[in-house]
Amino acid sequence: MPRIESSVVIDAPPDAVIAVARNNEEFPDFMADVRSLTVLERSPDGLRIVSDWVGVVPKFGTTIRWTEEDVWDLAAGTCAFRQLKGDYKQFEGLWTFSRESAGTTRFSSVLDYEIEIPLVGPLIKSIIRKAVQDNVDATLRAIKDRSEAAAAAR
Repeated sequence: MPRIESSVVIDAPPDAVIAVARNNEEFPDFMADVRSLTVLERSPDGLRIVSDWVGVVPKFGTTIRWTEEDVWDLAAGTCAFRQLKGDYKQFEGLWTFSRESAGTTRFSSVLDYEIEIPLVGPLIKSIIRKAVQDNVDATLRAIKDRSEAAAAAR
């Protein structure tokens, strides 16, 4: 099963970056690959969120849909996520937010995924892997940009 790992350093403290990342309803406003996101459930403490996602895959001219569960551990600075149902055969991972230095955060993402497309050969699988990697990197950049803009406005 393919695994995608990526990280970025953000010029904002972890609590500010986590605040942006937890506000997933706003992702379609600043993430080009997210067409829509609808929160279906939110625990009273806000640490568990279930949401429907529609993502855009421009390289293939298609969309991908899934229902995701996010479980936040604020003390550890993590968000574990997994698909409950949708177009992926498997989709799960972990976001980690750690203090890099005073006022900066390392935002890391690990994603294990599997998508079944009949009769897909190694070339197409490598194109899909590149598209997923690009999406993960774009997500990190979008949260970085949003977090740094919010920190600069304070």
